[in-house]
Amino acid sequence: MEQQQTQDQAPRGGLSHSGMDAIASVVIFLIGVVMMIDNYKLGAGWASDGPESGYFPLRIGAILCIASVVVLLKSLFGKARKHEIFVSWKRFKLVLMVLLPTGVYVLAIQFLGIYVASALFIAAFMRVMDKYSWLKTLLVSVAVSVALYWMFEVQFMVPLPKGPLEALLGF
Repeated sequence: MEQQQTQDQAPRGGLSHSGMDAIASVVIFLIGVVMMIDNYKLGAGWASDGPESGYFPLRIGAILCIASVVVLLKSLFGKARKHEIFVSWKRFKLVLMVLLPTGVYVLAIQFLGIYVASALFIAAFMRVMDKYSWLKTLLVSVAVSVALYWMFEVQFMVPLPKGPLEALLGF
């Protein structure tokens, strides 16, 4: 007789521990590559007065790349690979529902400024995830952005990234 799956039981199908190790190693490899490229541009050699500013960080980036390749190879071809489920696809989808919009938010800050991007980010989550009314969504998202502006720009006098709307308004 087939048992009904409860929340306490392990879900069927998902990303294995080895799969997660492989994904993490690729991300760390990319971080290492970015470190090496940026620090090469700074100067990663040895000057007459000692190491240049990118000398040690470039080597740290290389170590990250080498270590991540080792982890990737072990996760794909190693004898001790773990095939148990690390996260079910259902739960992984929930993580991506937060992670992907957060990535878009970080990118939007570059083009829209932090205040407009934050208002849009908060509004999107309130409207899409929790189904709040348009009025409540608008009030909360704008109020939070105004409060952030007041706290950082006025009280702490710390300028945060501005976008075209703030420039248009003269901030």
